[in-house]
Amino acid sequence: MEEEQKANVRAVDRALDILLCFTDATDLGLSEIASRLSLHKSTVHRLLATLENKGFLIRDVQTEKYRLGFRVWELSANLSQNDDPAILLLPEMERLRDLVEETISLYVRDGNERIRVQAVQSKQPIRRVAPIGARMPLAVGASSKVLVAYAEPYILQEVISDPNWPDYVNKESFIEQLDQIRKQGFATSVEERELGTAAVAVPIFNRNGQLVASIAASGPSNRLTPEKMSQYAPYIMEAAYRMGKMMK
Repeated sequence: MEEEQKANVRAVDRALDILLCFTDATDLGLSEIASRLSLHKSTVHRLLATLENKGFLIRDVQTEKYRLGFRVWELSANLSQNDDPAILLLPEMERLRDLVEETISLYVRDGNERIRVQAVQSKQPIRRVAPIGARMPLAVGASSKVLVAYAEPYILQEVISDPNWPDYVNKESFIEQLDQIRKQGFATSVEERELGTAAVAVPIFNRNGQLVASIAASGPSNRLTPEKMSQYAPYIMEAAYRMGKMMK
């Protein structure tokens, strides 16, 4: 009985891993999924059949590739708008986008990564496109530094001890930057993660004073200069304050 329970839990875990493959892909084939998860095709095929039967995946009969099914959207429709920052803060993000005329992104920390949970694209012809759901390391980027600077001290230790820490980022310099961020209330980055891009980010604290997210403006580095970022920082901080008052 115990072995059977373990097998059931393992199957559920693998099925969820399959669904998570679609966070950065629109459609995937059997071989692609099996390769990503390092599982046998026969195992993946059985799980795909179950997920398809339950409506979580749809299989294209012509390409033999899978995409997310309508059951996923039914579940997402039941997210509470009162608790989901991606929905709750969207109007404020749109106002901030119109004010600074750059792409606005909302990030939350998940382990040693950050996830973009909402984005409002700039209306400028040349802009930074920010895909929702993207995961990024906490070692680089303005929002990463904000999420570490204002987190509990043990989070910093976990981040800098991560075996995936990039070799090109000096840990001592990183820690020094966090001290400066806490003093000035915002973080900046220029081409830390992507060539030709820059960003300025600030923390969002809820009504209890807890760090819940970071909000960032990003754009081409030749337009979003250090001077511009310093100019925009107070606007972003004001928006972050209003956002925080909306969150429990």
